[in-house]
Amino acid sequence: VQLQAFGGGLVQAGDSLRLSCVNSGRTFSSYIMAWFRQAPGKEREFVAAVKERGITSYADSVKGRFTVSRDHAKAAAYLQMNNLKPEDTAIYYCALREGSILYSTTESYPYWGQGTLVTVSS
Repeated sequence: VQLQAFGGGLVQAGDSLRLSCVNSGRTFSSYIMAWFRQAPGKEREFVAAVKERGITSYADSVKGRFTVSRDHAKAAAYLQMNNLKPEDTAIYYCALREGSILYSTTESYPYWGQGTLVTVSS
């Protein structure tokens, strides 16, 4: 598994941004793709996850603003982020695990991308 996340950038509060994550390595018949983020001085936290049939899970802090999706044919996952807030500023990481349970803990995901920085100015 080789994950690469991209799409981060500097935006203003209220703007939108779409992150992408592509797996260029081994794939699985059943897997979860997830997004985590880590703000300066804070621990990495769960943002959202998606499995087959578009079943999703979100952190309370992003519900209603972020939408996670995936394209199995492209081995990709996406995170559409709307109405961004300064507190969304962080490095965003995509992660992958085999299986069908939507875990939200970092230790549940063995495969990680390199992260992409999202900065939201007020």
